[in-house]
Amino acid sequence: MTQDSSAPSKAAFAKIDSTVPHSARIWNYWLGGKDNYPVDHEAGDAFREVFSGITDLARDSRAFLGRAVRHLAGEAGIRQFLDIGTGLPTVDNTHEIAQGVAPEARIVYVDNDPLVLAHARVLLTSTPEGATAYVDADLHDPGTVLREASRTLDLTRPVALTLMQVSGHIADYDEARRIVDALMAAFPSGSYLAFNDSVDTNKANVEATRLYNESGAAPYHLRSPQQLAGFFDGLELLDPGVVPLTDWRPDPATAGAVGEVIALGGVARKP
Repeated sequence: MTQDSSAPSKAAFAKIDSTVPHSARIWNYWLGGKDNYPVDHEAGDAFREVFSGITDLARDSRAFLGRAVRHLAGEAGIRQFLDIGTGLPTVDNTHEIAQGVAPEARIVYVDNDPLVLAHARVLLTSTPEGATAYVDADLHDPGTVLREASRTLDLTRPVALTLMQVSGHIADYDEARRIVDALMAAFPSGSYLAFNDSVDTNKANVEATRLYNESGAAPYHLRSPQQLAGFFDGLELLDPGVVPLTDWRPDPATAGAVGEVIALGGVARKP
């Protein structure tokens, strides 16, 4: 099964507001992509001017996703992935990594940016043995996410939920915890959560985020290391636990000393 490969409709692009910066497009810009607008360049450059490490963070988050998915599809034997807040398609997308290990893997992407939706229809393909799908939904509405995901995924079998640099879009920490808990509650034992987000301990990132939130873009909320670790409560953390992104099972060629911690990530199993 493959995703619809027809060109994006005019209606899809008509919904895109190119006058306000958007996090998915800014991250695409930081990663060197081309699916962004001048307003995103301006916001991304302003952020990077205050916090120069943001480009490394974007790349480290992408690399962490790759290592986590590779482990889950390989050693853990997971064949179903729900990737929420996927952002704009780029290299080493979740389906490419998972199906590279297990061609029969099924992947559902979730985002609510019209530009992401438009490009997902073109770029998110699948192996013949597996499946990919895209759900236009908001993380704030886990019921809709689960209902639509169930059209492609069998929620009676283990699912890996991936949340990479997206939980900060939920302003209230308790609500964010409830949403993640509700999603994991819908999956059976043997499912996994792969999660990473930025901490509020890096002063430059805190200031850059404050200025970004005043730009008109959807606000983002940094959290303490303790709060990020809390998303894994009730789950069985895999080694090495909740750690700086570059410390989570690094590739030997890229392992090295870590400076000030910017983001934490981990992978955990539902007992």
